[in-house]
This record gives sequence, C-alpha cells and structure tokens, in this order.
Amino acid sequence: MLNREQREFFDQNGYVIAPALFNHAEVEFYLGYYTELRNHEQCRRDTNVANGTSGDPLLQYPRLMQMHRWDNTTLNWLLDPRINQCMVDLLDREPLAVQTMFYFKPPHARGQALHQDNYYLRVQPGTCIAAWMALDACEIDNGCLQVVPGSHTWPTLCTTKADTTQSFTDVTVPIPDGYTPVPVLMQPGDVLFFNGSLVHGSFPNQTDDRFRRSLIGHYIEGDSQKVAQWYFPVLRMDGTPVEIDKSEQGSECGVWVTEDGQPVIEMAGYETPGKKTE
Repeated sequence: MLNREQREFFDQNGYVIAPALFNHAEVEFYLGYYTELRNHEQCRRDTNVANGTSGDPLLQYPRLMQMHRWDNTTLNWLLDPRINQCMVDLLDREPLAVQTMFYFKPPHARGQALHQDNYYLRVQPGTCIAAWMALDACEIDNGCLQVVPGSHTWPTLCTTKADTTQSFTDVTVPIPDGYTPVPVLMQPGDVLFFNGSLVHGSFPNQTDDRFRRSLIGHYIEGDSQKVAQWYFPVLRMDGTPVEIDKSEQGSECGVWVTEDGQPVIEMAGYETPGKKTE
C-alpha cells in the first residue's frame, strides 16, 4: 500500500498521506451512514446531542466516540485490511486497535489547539498512531489538520492553557520559534497516518456552508504493553481482544528551555491527562 519513499517521509516527518485509500462510493456511504448514526440512541447517550437552539455548532454536531464497540460497520472500518497493510508498511508489524471517532466539524466550528495524541493514550513502550480519513476536501478555510513536521521525535510535552474561543479543548502544547505548523490538504478518501507524538491541531472552520468530516482510528504499536484505561478493549487486527496492562494515571512531560541559544526539551513536569483524545 505504501512505498519506500512514503515510509521514508513518515520516518522523517512523522506523518504521511495514503491518497485515495478509500474510493468515492465508500466515501459517500460513510457520509450518509454517520449522518444517520448520530441519531442512534447510543450516540445520543454518549455525546448529549444538543437541540437546534444552541449557538455552538459543535454542540449540534458533536464528535462520535468509540462507535466500534457496538457498531459493526465502524469496527469493520477500524480493522480494514488496507489500513492494516499501511500500518505494517510503516511499523513493520500489525498494530493493535483501540479507538474510533467521527468528526463533523460544521461551518464556524472551533478547531483544536496543538497537542500530541500520546499525551492521552500514554502507550508504553512506543506510541500510538492515527489513521485519519478525510470525507470532505480538507483545506485551510474549513479547518484542515495542521502538523509540525519532525515533532514526532519529541517526548510528551507539558501542556498550557489553550484559547477556547478558537479550540474546543482547553489545553495546548507550546512550540518554540523555528517550528511552524503546516496545513495538510486532503481529498475525500485520503487517509493520513501520523505518529502519536506528532504535534498537530486545527484552526476553526471559517466557511459558511462546508463541513470537514473525518473518520478516525487510533492504534498502538503491536508490541506495546500498556495503554490508558479509557482505551480498552484492545483489539488485534483480526478483531480478537488482547490483554495488556493499564498505564499509570500520570506521566512525565517536557518543557522547552534554552541551552547555548537553542531550544531544547527538559523533562521537568508531571501531568495526569483526562480521557479526551484527538
């Protein structure tokens, strides 16, 4: 599925796009399916969908979480052989599957401040990896993902307060001068794979009439021994459960300091993150 050049790009930058991994018919199916699934009793119970009088578009279209635990269509997507093969191409072995999400990101919705996924999953040893499937064209105006290339080599950073007028989450990670997030432009059916330590986020959807819908799976490296308690059951890519341990509630985190005029990370903090994952 992924060639050597794509693997080298992933190793160097922490992310890579698999173009058109899913076809147009599949994209149209998932768009319709999850538009209906959001009305399912389980989704409404999990997300507390707001009524139409709310002024926050994210309350009217909240993200769906962990649908694969009760919905076979989502489970089949999470374990899709194409995704599995891409993971094998990147990691040299099959991953373990732990999470699904669906984002609607409607017009005028807030984005999400810069963060690292493994801050939440706390995988030991190793890290997590995301498969982020675009169901709409993802462009700057409607709030595509932004990534900091090469940041996958950083340890987990300590968080600071985020601007909640722009982000639906309230924490972020600082980046020093010289590091700039770059937009990841995608077409429907493309899948972005990225390392759990990669710093990434998104800006608000500035459009009046365009969603930025995406279907996301989170996985952990196949030899991992621990993950945070919110991500059980852990599944092999054939759907069978596997027993691993739960990570401790807190973990070390790094802060930026200056040495010889250059920014470096010093492990000088300890945080206990919640269960929100992006």
